[in-house]
Amino acid sequence: MLAPCLLTLASFLLEAEGQMSSSFSRSLRRDGRCIYSFSVAGPAEDACSEPGEALAAVRELRSEREGQQRELAELADRLRLLESWVVRSQGQLSGQQGESLNILQRLQELERENRQLRAGHCPRIGRESRQASSWSFENRGFQELKSEITEIPASSLIQRSDPGGQDTAPDSSVGCGMLEWVGDPVTFQKADSILGKYGVWMKDPEPVPHHTRDTIWRINTVGTDVRLLYEYNDMDQFVKGHPSKVYVLPEPVESTGSVIYRGSLYYQKRKSRTLLRYEMKTETILVQKDLTNAGYQGVYPYSWGGYTDIDFAVDEMGLWVIYSTHQAQGAIVISKLDPKTLQKEQTWTTTIRRRSVANSFMICGILYTLNSYSNRHAIINFAYNTNTNTSKVMNIPFENRYRYNCMTDYNPAEKKILAWDNFNMVMYDIRLSKL
Repeated sequence: MLAPCLLTLASFLLEAEGQMSSSFSRSLRRDGRCIYSFSVAGPAEDACSEPGEALAAVRELRSEREGQQRELAELADRLRLLESWVVRSQGQLSGQQGESLNILQRLQELERENRQLRAGHCPRIGRESRQASSWSFENRGFQELKSEITEIPASSLIQRSDPGGQDTAPDSSVGCGMLEWVGDPVTFQKADSILGKYGVWMKDPEPVPHHTRDTIWRINTVGTDVRLLYEYNDMDQFVKGHPSKVYVLPEPVESTGSVIYRGSLYYQKRKSRTLLRYEMKTETILVQKDLTNAGYQGVYPYSWGGYTDIDFAVDEMGLWVIYSTHQAQGAIVISKLDPKTLQKEQTWTTTIRRRSVANSFMICGILYTLNSYSNRHAIINFAYNTNTNTSKVMNIPFENRYRYNCMTDYNPAEKKILAWDNFNMVMYDIRLSKL
């Protein structure tokens, strides 16, 4: 009986094979009986993909999933590397947990100040200014915070040509003139560590023995306790990075506003408005004097920040200090100083807000301001002449080649501009016209 059934089943399967796909299977029941079964795809089911096609689709999906997993793994590795770099760069810093909140609050303050400036109102001096002084320069993240929202063109803030200054200064020195051109920067040295991200490099236009006009000094200003002053015999040793002497200053340095003049280093004592005269021959501080009413610790800095509230300068006429006060409502104040005593000889108040410029320097008794520290194609946009008590809008191209200029000073002996631009120490040729 079983054989005829099998023959019938076989003939049926052979007949169906030519018409549609089918399958045959057998199984053993628990009671010992054999079960034979087959299935035939119906018209609708016959349109479904074959098992091989389905498996190919599964393999393709699996391959895509594995590719996505590899991409996620690579992204996770990059994130871990970035996190590791951030931790290393901030490992020595304190107060990290509140830094993001401080930066956000500072940005909100700057935005409010910017709206006030555009509306033609001066910001109120008081609690907000005092809060600014608590923003920690010790955190490198603060230095990196871009402040372009305060980089308002100085020309838009000039309201009058005569700010009602004091008596005119003495006649300019021989060879003086108005700045009319600045050349391309020439790079002489590059810092080899994060400590050299910001700094100041200097020459003495009126050196005393045993130093010469070729002697160069340098201070790296990144750190919580900056005290090292490096001395180089000449440009060759400076380029090679071989200092001839290292001074350890009795008081720490604040920011990038220092200068060398007549054998002394003039600088601002950290976290104060105190001006210091450090004589390199005796390696002692000869004079220290408070700069009355001057803002400090981020109250009236340049637009890049850096606690640059007080900035020394040297030109053909002597020693200057550039700063601001509450009385001046944040406008730039210029004082001529006696280099021996640090007494003010004369003071001028300009109409340009200090926060709106990236840096400044003096040439022949004339203050020049730089409109941006980060724009490669910046300009010298403003001049204030202490000889005539007049201001002038300028438009002299100035290249920030490395896009973070934290120091700009003039050397009257060589008639060149020195700058510290994002680890790099650079120099610019200039041309002066006759006054």
